[in-house]
This record gives sequence, C-alpha cells and structure tokens, in this order.
Amino acid sequence: MELIDVIKARRSVRRFRQKKIEDNMIREIIEFGNLAPSAGNLQPRDFVVVKEPDTKKKLARAALDQDFVAEAPVVVVVCANLRRCAPYGTRGRELYCIQDSAAAIENMLLAIVDKGLACCWVGAFDENAVSGILDMPQHIRPMALLPIGYSEVKTGFASRIDLDELIHHERW
Repeated sequence: MELIDVIKARRSVRRFRQKKIEDNMIREIIEFGNLAPSAGNLQPRDFVVVKEPDTKKKLARAALDQDFVAEAPVVVVVCANLRRCAPYGTRGRELYCIQDSAAAIENMLLAIVDKGLACCWVGAFDENAVSGILDMPQHIRPMALLPIGYSEVKTGFASRIDLDELIHHERW
C-alpha cells in the first residue's frame, strides 16, 4: 500500500474480531513507533503489551468504561519515560516526552493499518488507575491505550476541515 493510502485508510475502530495477532507483528508495530523522532534522540517512551483478559478488562474500566478496550486481542499502552527525558528539565517532562510519545503513536497507527489491522487511539483514561493496574514506576506516565485487532466493521472516510480554513500565512 502506498503511504498516502495508508494515511487515508486510518480510522478509529472500536469493534474487533477475536482473531489472534502474532507477537512478531506487535513487535514490528512497536519498532515503527520507536523509529519516530524524539528530542535529542532520547526516545523517552516505553510500551506495555497487554493480552491477559482480566488486565484488559481493568484497563477498559480505567478508560471510563470503554468496553472495546477489553475486546481487542492486544492493548499496547504507550508510556512516557520521565527519567529518559530528564536532560531537558521541566520542558522535557511536561512537553517533549508527550510530543515524542505522540509521534510514536502516530507511527504505530500507520503501521497497524499497513498490516491490515485496526486500532483506536484512546486518551480518555484515569492515569493513576492505569499506572496501578500495570505496576508502573513513578517515572513512567501512560500516554495512550492502543487496542489493536482485526476490524469487525467497514469504516468510511471521516470528513476533514478544508485546508483553506486551517492554513495561515506569515501571521494568524
């Protein structure tokens, strides 16, 4: 698939078939995530792969009862590593690690589509609950839950705001 086709095909999917995803496929998706740029190449992101049904159910509860999180065969939790971005001080902890995690997430979303899988970027969740469920140390902050699976549904194109409304030249 051409890159533009992958980008255009990406959708938020919340219904998954119960079909196993091979570990090597998940590893490749994470590898693409880690290839994303990061401030100073510090790569301040870590990934927790969750397949255990009870843990996925707890994550779904922590994600404001979004049950589809538990229904996905795999959930990857993308985390910011605050120690790894420490050389940049407060700005590193409060901004760069978030930007770097988001860049990794977008790479992963595109890799997921390219592999014929589907996902939904979940950012609505109780951070403290997710940290507790996954026994995260204090310097690790969960940024997103990525429930991954084979789509149960066909999705259409999501409309976009016209570029002429979004682009500003020289000044606002």
